[in-house]
Amino acid sequence: MDETGRVVLAGSERLAVAGARVIGPVHDDEEVKVTVVLRRRAELPSDVLEGRRQLSREELGSGYGADPGEVSQVVEALEAAGAQVLEHDAASRRVVATGPAGALSRLFGTTLQEVESTSPVTGEPVRHRQRTGPLSVPAGLGGIVSAVLGLDDRPQARPHLRSVSPEAVATSFTADQVARLYDFPPGTDGTGQVVAVVELGGGISQTDLANYFSQLGIRAPSVQAVSVDGASTAAGAQPNADTEVSLDIEVIGSVAPGASQVVYFAPNTDAGFHDALAGALQATPTPVAISISWGQSEDSWSVQGRSALGQVCADAVALGVTVTVAAGDSGSTDGVNDGQPHVDFPASSPYVLACGGTRLDADPATGAIASEVVWDDLPNGGATGGGVSDVYALPSWQEAASNVKRAGTGTAGRGVPDVAGDAAPETGYRVISDGTEQVVGGTSAVAPLWAALTARLAQGLGRSPGWLVPALYAGVRPGSPAPGFRDITSGNNGAYQAGPGWDACTGLGSPVGTGVAARLGSAGAAQG
Repeated sequence: MDETGRVVLAGSERLAVAGARVIGPVHDDEEVKVTVVLRRRAELPSDVLEGRRQLSREELGSGYGADPGEVSQVVEALEAAGAQVLEHDAASRRVVATGPAGALSRLFGTTLQEVESTSPVTGEPVRHRQRTGPLSVPAGLGGIVSAVLGLDDRPQARPHLRSVSPEAVATSFTADQVARLYDFPPGTDGTGQVVAVVELGGGISQTDLANYFSQLGIRAPSVQAVSVDGASTAAGAQPNADTEVSLDIEVIGSVAPGASQVVYFAPNTDAGFHDALAGALQATPTPVAISISWGQSEDSWSVQGRSALGQVCADAVALGVTVTVAAGDSGSTDGVNDGQPHVDFPASSPYVLACGGTRLDADPATGAIASEVVWDDLPNGGATGGGVSDVYALPSWQEAASNVKRAGTGTAGRGVPDVAGDAAPETGYRVISDGTEQVVGGTSAVAPLWAALTARLAQGLGRSPGWLVPALYAGVRPGSPAPGFRDITSGNNGAYQAGPGWDACTGLGSPVGTGVAARLGSAGAAQG
């Protein structure tokens, strides 16, 4: 506590956006929406975080959500400052409020500027709020509040996709063809399962979806759009983000057409990302998987923003939900220009299934795979993300399966990715977006592919497989192929080289769906 009776909020420091043009101070009367994240009333036990025990939603909320009394304290402080509380939920540890910028700035000890920077989604100038330095809270909220998100609404993430014209590639696939090449379990289509998708831009075109599935001769899946924090769900304003949305829905819908999809559209901010994922987990029924194709390098996040989103991922683990996340499309640097290796977040969270990319040369007519190597079009194109986290320690379930060492330092940490799949634009996925047929690659395609596989696995097992990650690593040893995977041993993503067993380019490898199903079935029988 400082001399003013305030407590600095640990991890809340933010740097100015590189290259941003300052326009001026944010007017005190401008309405600002914030998400205040509270501490857990108790930490999640290790057996839950390691996937050995699953909680019901009621158990998670009552045992490991926020204390209702502390929620009331935060609500009272916000209302006393002149803010309107829009929602509060102890289970997800959130209080969402809107109020004048001046009042909220004073409550949380900061000042806000309006700036212009380059959007990571469109590449065009975009205006947004910015703050620098740490936040603080009144002494009575010290230790209760763990994050305040949304005051600074800079674009937080980018979609991990690469588009090319169909004429520019020699071989492209529909996602259902890729699923057959990867031997996804026959007789399954995801019926009875729900897959959630998080989007930070773009929108849904029902015409595109109808045309796409009609051309494939596949019945169109059930797709529900949900607006989070006032985000638009309509296509047309952001073509690149629209393509991301189309890719995600069309991959899941063609691989698991029986699964229902719920697509959460949120603003591309730390608050929007957090609220979309939290909302997906709180929905009824609970999804079997959540697909995320957006992210940014670990060091582009504030510590509080990264921690808050990571804790929602931990909630997913507790509920037995697999969150599939694209590992990035800029190789081992993750697009950071400091000459050092970096990994993407939230793919680097130890509570998600991080999805890397390959180049798949195959004949969909025969099902024969000629070769599969690391996706690497550097220096002029993209490459799969992968490497070792600077933030997260090596998880217990990964420790025995891999020799994870960070390039340059040899230090250990959470290794990225866990798994892989076809991602090279030259062997990409055919989609329709904004009325145009395109071929799309990037690890953005791999996250929904694995989410769809999870839905089919659940249908085949007759139950949710729970959090997949520990089961996929179980019994795997360094340098040895993992059962249920095609081991990718050729290629690199810059600083990291593929090799036998787990590697920081393609993880355990690309899926052999029937093999993964067999492993999960055996694990379930053993536990039973």
